[in-house]
Amino acid sequence: MSRIGKLPITIPAGVTVDVKDSVVTVKGKLGTLTQKIDDTVEIKIDNNQLTIERQSDDKEPRSKHGLYRALVANMVKGVSEGFNTVQELVGVGYKAEAKGQVLELSLGFSHNVFFEIPQEIKIETVNERGKNPIIKMSCADKQLLGQVAAKIRSLRKPEPYKGKGIRFQNEVLRRKAGKTAGKGK
Repeated sequence: MSRIGKLPITIPAGVTVDVKDSVVTVKGKLGTLTQKIDDTVEIKIDNNQLTIERQSDDKEPRSKHGLYRALVANMVKGVSEGFNTVQELVGVGYKAEAKGQVLELSLGFSHNVFFEIPQEIKIETVNERGKNPIIKMSCADKQLLGQVAAKIRSLRKPEPYKGKGIRFQNEVLRRKAGKTAGKGK
């Protein structure tokens, strides 16, 4: 049996879970999320505990058991607590500024990059003198937040020699030595 799939999900106070026609709807203080689930798994709710059970031990239901448990658990956590991500811009002259739902980035190109943020995501930028600019994002939908954060990072990935680029805070990069470090006499 799936180790992840058999774990029950505790539904916190203020969160309602509704299952109708293979669609799970989770409502909480931070919003409403929906997810279509496969017919090979079944959701049961009793006493603020949500469990996901598969109908058979065939390969397909086993593979989807843990997946749907993780998706529903992320939905419950998202509408109750939310998810956050923090990115920093490392490089001389790199800047970030949020104007409503548009993020303006200066990344060393000949022009500024304008990135439109979805309405579900709250964005904030911090520019302190002497420190790297920081982009803070929060959202109830983990998948959407991760996708937008990855798209922003792809605009200027951290390069391995000096580490310049957009990276997640506390991300560890593999650094390379330059050409002069390789020459040993």
